[in-house]
Amino acid sequence: MHLSTHTWMRPEPLELTIKRASSLGYTSIELAGEPSRYTVNETRALLKKYDMRCWSVVTIMYGSRDLSAADRAQREDTIGYMKSLVDLAAGLEAKVITVVPCTVGKLQPSASSHEEWEWVVQGVRIVALYAQEKGIRIAVEPLNRFETYLITNTTQTLQLIEEANVPNLGVAFDPFHLNIEEPDLITAIRKCGDKLFDVHLGDNNRLSPGDGSLDWPLIIQTLREVGYDGGLAHEAMPPIDRTSHGTFGTKQLEPEPWDVDEGTLQFLKDHASGVLKEDFYASMLARTVETILPLIK
Repeated sequence: MHLSTHTWMRPEPLELTIKRASSLGYTSIELAGEPSRYTVNETRALLKKYDMRCWSVVTIMYGSRDLSAADRAQREDTIGYMKSLVDLAAGLEAKVITVVPCTVGKLQPSASSHEEWEWVVQGVRIVALYAQEKGIRIAVEPLNRFETYLITNTTQTLQLIEEANVPNLGVAFDPFHLNIEEPDLITAIRKCGDKLFDVHLGDNNRLSPGDGSLDWPLIIQTLREVGYDGGLAHEAMPPIDRTSHGTFGTKQLEPEPWDVDEGTLQFLKDHASGVLKEDFYASMLARTVETILPLIK
């Protein structure tokens, strides 16, 4: 296992993200799935410069991106978007694409739940077959019930994988989401077994590992037991108190207005957060290293 980090949590030049992560002890990134922002050659050069690699690329599901959409053209556009991430991952020699099937924040079906399940199975199958041709694995990520109604636990995820029936399909396991949805996190890891393709790092409160209540030594031990040897991708994202009496964001957030595109800003706000100050963001990354690195050496 090795330490990786997502890149979507703070909008900034990619070189700054990679340089910081490398200096703190990370060895790879899980790249935000926005292919229009990155060229393969420039990204490969940055990774080489800081002795890093791309472990995975993750879908960023906002706006019209939704495999469960009632509109067929919207579903086809989403499949096209996901295929473009496969191409990006292949160009960067990444191992995995992490796929969230639906728009983050979609909490009820817009068609029948049966239809939407079938559309997701079909869409995931198409993307997985395309990825299989390029040697890329697809890890489907269950989110908690407050971010999606579809695919919220490992049982549903494994059922989707079984129905899609493509061998390069597996699970992206995020203890933050699954500590809400699973009766027992450790049992859930064991149930995934060799279908565990990616692991994200966020504590029960979505702060860095060590700043919540999850048992990280036991989690890492169980990952070893099931044979997982891939990336452990930092994805801590602190919730911000936006009430008139809230002071939590005072030290953590950059002053507004934020110079961020509308889609990215909405994605951050949908995660109850905002644009984090650089020093606070760096401290979260460092806390993950402090907690996790001694467990995987």
